Amino acid sequence: MRMLHTMLRVGDLDKSIAFYCDILGMTLLRRKDYPSGEFTLAFVGYGEEKDNTVIELTYNWGVEEYDLGKGYGHIALGVDDIYGTCDRIKAQGGKISREPGPMKHGTTVIAFVEDPDGYKIELIQLGTQGSAKKEAAATA
Repeated sequence: MRMLHTMLRVGDLDKSIAFYCDILGMTLLRRKDYPSGEFTLAFVGYGEEKDNTVIELTYNWGVEEYDLGKGYGHIALGVDDIYGTCDRIKAQGGKISREPGPMKHGTTVIAFVEDPDGYKIELIQLGTQGSAKKEAAATA
């Protein structure tokens, strides 16, 4: 067994696709309308579905907003340069809800960004490049 995808309900499919593809660098893998069910599915990810876990964006026609509830947590993405990634996301109009820095009660460098529907995406620094870059900038 392997994980195939995570599904998120979205209020504006085109806006969500733009966020995940243009701001987070994913690729739109497929998109299909289901007129009899009045919904559209779009799958985005960092590689083909046969080899990678992806995100299914579900747009129920005519529904523009969802109550996210208290049960949902977040999606996590590993990044090589968390500070540069956050700068790029902000420059493209993305919302950083937690600036990069060590996690509470730990040393892992994390940040959070929100998609157009308010879903949280955690960015996790892979390796030490991002923290080394931040330290170099602080001492320059």
